[in-house]
Amino acid sequence: MRPHDMRLLRLLKIAIFLLVAAFAGILLYGYARNHPQDMPWTPLDLSQPVGAFTGRKLVGLSEDPDQCRALLSQAGVEFITLPPRGGAQCGYSDAVRFASGGSLNAAYRPADLGTSCPVAAALALWDWYVVQPAALKHFGQAVAAIDHFGSYSCRRIYGRPEGAWSEHSKANAVDIAAFRLQDGSRVSVLDDWQDEGAKRAFLRDVRDGACDLFATVLSPDYNQAHRDHLHFDQADRGQMGWRGCR
Repeated sequence: MRPHDMRLLRLLKIAIFLLVAAFAGILLYGYARNHPQDMPWTPLDLSQPVGAFTGRKLVGLSEDPDQCRALLSQAGVEFITLPPRGGAQCGYSDAVRFASGGSLNAAYRPADLGTSCPVAAALALWDWYVVQPAALKHFGQAVAAIDHFGSYSCRRIYGRPEGAWSEHSKANAVDIAAFRLQDGSRVSVLDDWQDEGAKRAFLRDVRDGACDLFATVLSPDYNQAHRDHLHFDQADRGQMGWRGCR
């Protein structure tokens, strides 16, 4: 092949590559506009459905408590900002407590649930996009209340005398025990995890959906210590750190 023809062939290949790249860019731009929740660079918006990077953006809120509280307010979540609580190994500076009313569909029992703001934001999304759709799917009715075992507890993991401190020591975790439907019936992690019907399917759906929102999700499938609750936390393991879902 003559040198002139070789240059033309190279130019043709470059032109084709640029056209393909431009077309791919247009497709990506269109997808990003319609699915901002799936893009790592778009800011978190609690009014958007759960996307591929929602969970990591929620964890990132721990670095910006003001933004976290602003997002809750914009989403219509009623809450009270808790005063900082200090300690040698325990405490928190960004905790909030859900208040009655607002956009949450389910109340929490006991009613004084206070968590870190990133956990609260994830619980709001979990309510709207996971819990309520799963309840309607399996029971034909909504969840009216969620029973919990609390959030803040100044202790190490599993309450051991040594070892790493639990995310509960920073109010950065919450343990979910049961769900109360509108008709008053109760779905319990302890009693219904091994149920063969709708309750079992519902509990697994709300567990699996939580994995897209929390850095760590532990259930009875993990170990005996979690036989009676679902553990959710927003442990900060870095921007691309591992996420646990069991």
